[in-house]
Amino acid sequence: MTTNSRSLPRFQPSSTLSAVVMVSAFLILGLQLVEWLSAFAFDGTVWGLGVGTAGRFTESTFSNGYRYLNWSIDVPCLLTQMLFVIDVTPGRFRKLRFRFITAGLLMIYTGYIGQYFEITNTGWFLFWGAVSTVFYVYILYMMGNLIFKSRENLPRQAYKTMGTIWWLILISWTLYPLAYLVPWAWKAFPAWGAWAAVTRQFLYTMADIFSKVVYGVLLSSVAQIRSAAEGYEPAIQVQIDGGGASREYIERNAHPKSDRIKS
Repeated sequence: MTTNSRSLPRFQPSSTLSAVVMVSAFLILGLQLVEWLSAFAFDGTVWGLGVGTAGRFTESTFSNGYRYLNWSIDVPCLLTQMLFVIDVTPGRFRKLRFRFITAGLLMIYTGYIGQYFEITNTGWFLFWGAVSTVFYVYILYMMGNLIFKSRENLPRQAYKTMGTIWWLILISWTLYPLAYLVPWAWKAFPAWGAWAAVTRQFLYTMADIFSKVVYGVLLSSVAQIRSAAEGYEPAIQVQIDGGGASREYIERNAHPKSDRIKS
């Protein structure tokens, strides 16, 4: 939220949504850690059923269900965030927001259905995973279109940052379907054992950190760069104090990349 004052008011909703996402992610990761430590214990070699203070096995269980609840909040916010830092007409904003939220929730809920079959029925597990992946690919298509068709009108530094955001999304979001498929891979390679569960949680957690925290920081950077380019003094001071850029440098690089190509 502290970054809000460093950007023009029209960009500030992006930082607000980023704060919602980060708080939500912090809470779910904390809850997942507590559940994991209650359900499992590390004996120096592998993770196994947790043991209580009296040396008895605990009855605690670990579930990814809370992650899906968290994603139901975070994914709509993440997808909407970008719309505030890239110029789109009000009509296109509403249309993209509806498509992003609908596709995002369908991606999450179909994946959630699939996890119920991860041990009992491989066919249904893969089927619902494939359905979820269709929505995932559609979201990537929309985000790619939005980024690459809009960033030509951004200042040079923001242009580069949007390119970084695209690769961040592509890589970090791909970790989710890979984590989803771990139970299927575990069936194919039983020797993987308990480390399969560890690998899955590691992939989910890394994906959450990069697709939420790092993504939000980069979008805030784009908002500040654009604000500085439009003469917003607090943003200019951030660029000067934080990046060591001079006011002349900021003004020189404030023009859209497309204008610089034409000149």
